Amino acid sequence: MTESRLTDRLEVAAHTRNLALVREFLHNAIKRSALPPSDANKVVLAVDEAVANTMQHGYEGKEPGTVEVIVDADSERFTVRIRDSGHSFDTAAGSVEKVTMDLQKHVAAGNKRGLGLFIMRRVMDEVSYRSREGERNELTLTKYIKRPG
Repeated sequence: MTESRLTDRLEVAAHTRNLALVREFLHNAIKRSALPPSDANKVVLAVDEAVANTMQHGYEGKEPGTVEVIVDADSERFTVRIRDSGHSFDTAAGSVEKVTMDLQKHVAAGNKRGLGLFIMRRVMDEVSYRSREGERNELTLTKYIKRPG
């Protein structure tokens, strides 16, 4: 039996007006994958949050660049890699707090920002980030495909 593999790529200018293109690209990839509909919205939410943050904050003070979204999926997992050349993100700063934070307290305190990493880690099975000076930043989001039974 041959395993069905899906690989697709989209690159857009890092402007929030292109978020709709990213969502459309992602929805099309999900339809062609083995990802169950029950997980589709989780993946879209995590990717949307990541790409929006990159577009809004990654190029702040820099010449706007591009955001590359790469989907790699098979019968076991649905992985999205998001690459950019913007400012790197310090995942260590507050990362433990962001995983265990009390969401109600955060919102009640008037905080409307700072939930991106928290959301990504809650809805995805794996979240990893790497950045090296002079290279592109890469955020990898993975959702495992659970087989019935």
